[in-house]
Amino acid sequence: MQKIIKIKNLDCAACAAELQEELEGIEGIEEPSVDFVTQRVQIKYESQESLEKAIYAISHFEEVEIVDGNAPQKKERHLKEIISIAIALALFIPALVLELLSVGSEWIPFGLYLGAFVAAGWSVVWNACRNVPKAFKGGFHLGLLLDENLLMIIAAAGAFALQENMEGGIVMILYQIGELLQSLAVGSSRGAITRLMGLKSESAIRITENGQEEISPEELQAGDKVLIRKGDKIPADCRLLEGVASVDTKSITGEAYLKEVSVGGELLSGCVNAGNAVKAEVVRPASESAAAKILEMVENSASQKAKPEKFITKFARIYTPVVVLIALIVAIVPPLFQGNNFGEWIPRALNFLVISCPCALIISVPLTYFSGVGTLARCGVLAKGAVYLDSLAGVKVAAFDKTGTLTEGRFSIAKVNGDERVLELAAAAEKNSSHPLAQAFAGIDVKSATTCEEISGLGLSAVVNGKSVLVGSKRLMAEKGIDCEEVVSSHLAVYVAEEGKFLGSVEIEDKVRVEAKDALAGLKQAGVKQIAVLTGDTRARAEECLAELPVDEIHAELFPADKPVHAEQLKKNGKLMYVGDGINDTPVMTVSDVSVAMGGLGSDAAIEASDFVLASDNLSALPKAVKGAKKTRKIVVENIVFSIGIKIALMVLSLVGLIPLWAAVLGDTGVMLLAVINSMRMRLKIK
Repeated sequence: MQKIIKIKNLDCAACAAELQEELEGIEGIEEPSVDFVTQRVQIKYESQESLEKAIYAISHFEEVEIVDGNAPQKKERHLKEIISIAIALALFIPALVLELLSVGSEWIPFGLYLGAFVAAGWSVVWNACRNVPKAFKGGFHLGLLLDENLLMIIAAAGAFALQENMEGGIVMILYQIGELLQSLAVGSSRGAITRLMGLKSESAIRITENGQEEISPEELQAGDKVLIRKGDKIPADCRLLEGVASVDTKSITGEAYLKEVSVGGELLSGCVNAGNAVKAEVVRPASESAAAKILEMVENSASQKAKPEKFITKFARIYTPVVVLIALIVAIVPPLFQGNNFGEWIPRALNFLVISCPCALIISVPLTYFSGVGTLARCGVLAKGAVYLDSLAGVKVAAFDKTGTLTEGRFSIAKVNGDERVLELAAAAEKNSSHPLAQAFAGIDVKSATTCEEISGLGLSAVVNGKSVLVGSKRLMAEKGIDCEEVVSSHLAVYVAEEGKFLGSVEIEDKVRVEAKDALAGLKQAGVKQIAVLTGDTRARAEECLAELPVDEIHAELFPADKPVHAEQLKKNGKLMYVGDGINDTPVMTVSDVSVAMGGLGSDAAIEASDFVLASDNLSALPKAVKGAKKTRKIVVENIVFSIGIKIALMVLSLVGLIPLWAAVLGDTGVMLLAVINSMRMRLKIK
């Protein structure tokens, strides 16, 4: 069983790692994932007892509280931290002045420095003390004991012991300032999620036999009629019943433009009605709407961690005890060979200890991935996890389904070859089909077939008025031994036979998406070397339909089982991204390195099997997604290289005694802040 627990007051990446380690030690809890950015804990539990133990551990971890999932998140004020820092500075500055001027007793500056340490560091001391019993609970957890709180206490206490009182006071002040700035940066990223929550409509106006009633969007059911006034957010995914609607889709697509929707067109939840009041029919409840998908996928993405995130978490658990051991060796061993000169080497060891704190990596790497996921969401691309961003960044080959992906997937009847019975029989069979082609027959008033069976990749076998009917491709007719003349047309032909006799065909029209050409060209500009199309359509129709698109190769007349085979061949040329919309695309999605489903028209199975979802079915978001993924990976690498490089340099300087303790703390804080600021570049608009 799985559960997601929403929390608050978890602002530290290292604390999140500690909580996760504590949860991993609980019997019956598997794969816990603690995310300090989204304030969520995701766990798998075997029994109610293990769940209760996990909840107890979460609610008793430092200041963490479990919150109601529907409760509004209050803006973080950080008043307590600001007051502590202000008091500490008010004590530290006079102490520094008195020491520099050599005025009065030396005990006065010492007392003020000690007071500054207490004012700034009381919470650090408290947290370190609380971690001691936790470290020995259910075995020994060294990572819980040797956390950044204990490192700072050791550093400050060591400075006071060596009569470096100024450094003892400034260590905690600089540390707490760094923690405050970190918390503000994380809070800013949380603000992106808060703004996404604005996709949700607060209310809906349902039209009933007795008039209109204002209700919560969660109460809407498929089939309900709603009134959407000018300026209203669309409360659930709807179908327009009358007139023409002008919809502002910026919240879903990330682009500021108005989309005109005619009768029968879909209105996605989260968008805003920018025109006159319209009436619409709910096609999906609010819990299954486009807005709900965006919010759920962005929040859940944090649990699917990328390899660098997993590496940094494991690295920090091993790294901290190792550097503490090295610091002890530096403090003890060299003085033994220099006449017990501990006064020189202990400060160097303390500097080494402070600089070694891995906060910059622990914070900046997940923050970058989270910002990347949020940025893609603003572009209308939903990532199911940070792990998929790395895969998308390396894509070299893109393969597309044709119908409903490169084409609009909004089918209409262009021509009927034969008498009216051809159209009636086709419509009767197609009424039982979930295939997108069935949309073309939706407005035809006929009784549906008595029985109907789908023949994968070929068509339908049905019983209409007691007679067997076949409706599908030319290949279906050939397999059943029915002679028919192939229709030469740019449209898709659906052949109809009754009792083994060919009656005629229906030509169905489907237009290429207006944005398809620019989207494919954009993918090539983003680094995709090869673009292919995998379709079940005939080669002649596919080539004619896609003639104006920058497609390198077309694989036509494919069964669903053939697509994975061709996908494996394409993967030989580089990492493969597949984009599709239907249930028949699920097998090929599973073998692709990266899979993308069309969110609006896509089947539930395709969306479930995919790594990314285009929330608005707009292909122009794909190049932005690839660019965003590459930018995310670039910033992650920059932060890892920069943080490790600077820390190694500072460690060397501390070991040779070239920097004081306060400079070590400032350097550690500076590296962390620069890494966090660099990670926040991901929140800039992708062009």
